[in-house]
Amino acid sequence: MGGTAAHDSTAANRSIGPAPLFHWRCERPLLVASFERPQAALSWAMARPGFQTMSRVAWLEVSRADLTLEVDPYSLLADSIARADLTDAVAMMTSRDVRSARSAEARSGAVAAQCLATVGLNNAVRAGGSAATERHGFGTINLLAAVSAPLAQSALVEALSIAAEARTAAVMDLNWLVDGAVATGTGTDCIVVAAPDEAGGAPFAGLHTDVGVAIAASVYAAVAQAGREWIAERGRPA
Repeated sequence: MGGTAAHDSTAANRSIGPAPLFHWRCERPLLVASFERPQAALSWAMARPGFQTMSRVAWLEVSRADLTLEVDPYSLLADSIARADLTDAVAMMTSRDVRSARSAEARSGAVAAQCLATVGLNNAVRAGGSAATERHGFGTINLLAAVSAPLAQSALVEALSIAAEARTAAVMDLNWLVDGAVATGTGTDCIVVAAPDEAGGAPFAGLHTDVGVAIAASVYAAVAQAGREWIAERGRPA
């Protein structure tokens, strides 16, 4: 396995190496990542979840005022992406200012990965803790993790687990406490993984593969950077 490197980017489309895997633009309330060729994707996103073929991923920024009790969030998202001509996109919602998105790229051997993440921790939880929601505010982690190598469908599932593992590692290292315990994520996180939609994909994407190492490094770097900035803006609770 080759060496790894991870770099974060705070400006759209700043890249390391020959080229990024996708380009992204931010026009509030939307953040859009675009690929030059079709991607096989897997997610539990609100719009186009599950296994999909796509070339764009979108984040919609919303506020409490947007999501009153009378509003169906799925309809709000569908209407918003339709107005923006993004109905082909896998799409998520976030309460985080989409201008805060952070991108990181990593490489292991011949495999490159790129992650774009928005991070808010108002809704932070610890896995295995209480499911109570009355004390939780808006705030979530939404990320896209893309890899340069085509993946078999089973490997795409494994890639999703690796991205989640790296997200959790980054959040834990932020040392954000929930009821005295270190948070592992938020109650409403969403992850999209993507790989070129081509035949003959790699069968595995675990942490002993270049695919897994590159995905994990890019996700960790993007979530850690965005999380540090969120904490710096708000400060830690006394």
